[in-house]
Amino acid sequence: MDPRSTTLGVLLDDLDAEHSDLDDLVGSIDESGWDVPTPATGWAVRDQVSHLAFFDEASVMAMTDPTAFAALVEAAMSAADPMEKHLRRGRTIAGPELLAWWRQSRNAMVAEARSLPDGARIPWFGPPMGALSFVSARLMETWAHGQDVADALAVQRVPTARLRHIAHLGVRTRPFSYVARGIEPPSSPVDVALTGPGDELWEWKAGDAVPDSIRGSALDFCLVVTQRRNISDTTLVVVGEAATEWMSIAQAFAGPPGPGRPADPER
Repeated sequence: MDPRSTTLGVLLDDLDAEHSDLDDLVGSIDESGWDVPTPATGWAVRDQVSHLAFFDEASVMAMTDPTAFAALVEAAMSAADPMEKHLRRGRTIAGPELLAWWRQSRNAMVAEARSLPDGARIPWFGPPMGALSFVSARLMETWAHGQDVADALAVQRVPTARLRHIAHLGVRTRPFSYVARGIEPPSSPVDVALTGPGDELWEWKAGDAVPDSIRGSALDFCLVVTQRRNISDTTLVVVGEAATEWMSIAQAFAGPPGPGRPADPER
C-alpha cells in the first residue's frame, strides 16, 4: 500500500498492528523488566510506554475537546520539563497498571480516529495536522519508542511493510528538521529510494537528474529519521551536500530538536 494513496481505515489497521507488536514485547515482562534502561538516556522501558500512553490519551483530547487540549499544551510548554509529569506517573505504578493505561488510551485513540470526518484537522503540539498525518505520526511514535524497548530487551524485531508510512513521514518532514532548529529549509531537492522488507523498491522522486540522493534499506532510513540510530551505524548511501546535511539533522517527530544518537563504537 502506497502511503501517499492510503485510506484512514488502512492506516489505523496498521497502527493497531504496531500496537500489538509492542504489546507482545512488554505484555509478559516481569516488574524488573519495566525498569531496564533503554538507549534513550534516563529512560527505562516503563518510561517509553508511559510516554506513549500519555500522548495517545492526549490524542483523544485533541480530537474531542480542542479547548481542553489547548490548555494541556499550554501547561506542558510552560513546565520546566514537559515530560516530567507523565513519566512520574508511569514510575509510580506497577507494570500491569502501566500496561492497562497504555492499552486503554491507545484503544480509545484508535476508536476516536475511526470516526474522524473527511478533511478533519487535529490540533497538536505544533501546527494542526490532517487525519492521515496525525495517525501516521502516532504509528511512527509507537514504532520508534518500540525500537527503544526492543533494544533494551535485546530483541531483534522483524521489519514490516508498515515502515513505508514512517519512511513517507520522514521524507515529508525534511523541512521541519530545519525549522525545528531555526534554519531556513533548503530548496535543493533530494531523491530517496529505499528497499522495503520484501525487497520492494519505495521511491520519492524529487525531479529529473537530481544530484542529491539517499539509497538503502527502509529500516535504516526509518531508524535515522526517528533518531534511533546514528547514520554511521547504517548502510545508507548518501550522495550530495543537501542529502548529507538533511540526514545529520533528520527528525520525523514533533517538538524541539532531538539530540540524536551517538555512533555505536561496537558497530
